[in-house]
Amino acid sequence: MSWSKSEEKILLLREQLENCSKEEAIQIKKEIEQLKKDAYSHLDAWDIVCLARHPKRLKAMDLVESLFTDLFEQKGDRLYGEDGALWGGLGSFLGKPVTILAQRKGKTLQENMDCNFGMMNPEGYRKALRLAKQAEKFNRPIITIVDTSGAYPGKGAEERGQAEAIAQCLKQFMTLNVPVITIVLSEGGSGGALALSVSDHIMMLENAIYSILSPEGFASILWKDETRVKEAAKMMELTSKDLYQKGIVDEIIKEPLGGIQENPNFCIEQIRKNLFEQLNKLQAQNEKVRSKNRYEKFRKLGACHE
Repeated sequence: MSWSKSEEKILLLREQLENCSKEEAIQIKKEIEQLKKDAYSHLDAWDIVCLARHPKRLKAMDLVESLFTDLFEQKGDRLYGEDGALWGGLGSFLGKPVTILAQRKGKTLQENMDCNFGMMNPEGYRKALRLAKQAEKFNRPIITIVDTSGAYPGKGAEERGQAEAIAQCLKQFMTLNVPVITIVLSEGGSGGALALSVSDHIMMLENAIYSILSPEGFASILWKDETRVKEAAKMMELTSKDLYQKGIVDEIIKEPLGGIQENPNFCIEQIRKNLFEQLNKLQAQNEKVRSKNRYEKFRKLGACHE
């Protein structure tokens, strides 16, 4: 049984839990756990793409509000306007001031429309760059949270310099003298994700994806056939395990069976612990050494995958 069909059955069983005896509840819970084990233990690449896009999956703002306190949002790029697809601002992580850049998706249609489904315009990347330079000035570590299918490809975005804005992020983040840590939460698509992923340490959720473009786009370009998305997903090697083996991501955050939505706190606590460890490690390094290591890390990635 596929994971999607199993999920439908699990939802029905959970509805039965509301009106059953204690003995029946025990049996139903056992059945649910077995279904989850059977369905989620052997996922293929396309299954993971679907899980990464699950409507109930944790969003960036859920993570921001769980990990950080004393949040203070800063808006605008001081050139054109505000981009709701990126939450940018200050916060405290276990008492330490940090700058946070989080690609934002919504939980409802209206919320998604307000933040353009997480697809950033040039203003968003310029805002990210403005806040990164501010963080460097005040010696604050930068935490980026990636969750986007890609940068917004609209005519207006191109006219206002979408490619140049992304390129400037890639260039400037490479040489920042403060620690930069990236969390790939769900989807990390194309240059729209890479612009916020030039960092000292990349941690990726187990059922997230990170790729040059979507499987649909890959199939459309390579074969002119979007129905071959499953084949494309496998060929692209976009899962956390694939990317960890290639050395592109540094760490995988384990998810419960069924995805992060089954037990968000389990993943949040892992992220909190690992984030604390990495921040301490990076802040202990000499800033010139840290920047040099970051630069060389990405140069080696390019060389070994040419």
